Amino acid sequence: MCTYITEHVALAGTAKGADGWFPVSTASVYLDHPFSAPLEHALCLDFLNPDRGPSARVAVELDEGSARALATAILSALGRAGTAE
Repeated sequence: MCTYITEHVALAGTAKGADGWFPVSTASVYLDHPFSAPLEHALCLDFLNPDRGPSARVAVELDEGSARALATAILSALGRAGTAE
């Protein structure tokens, strides 16, 4: 199911790519055919810094169950630390 729905999120953090650590300022989240994962469809996460060009990008492709489990784990960790909104 290609939805062509893409969410963009402003970030403040870092990611580790082929050339080491770099600041990330944006994440893109979308459901599409994965580039590498052996799945029909994947939730794709791109963490990037557009000001540093195409090499400042880390991509993740997850199946639906893994994506939901990751979202739950993130919210749980933030909640347990008392920082969830």
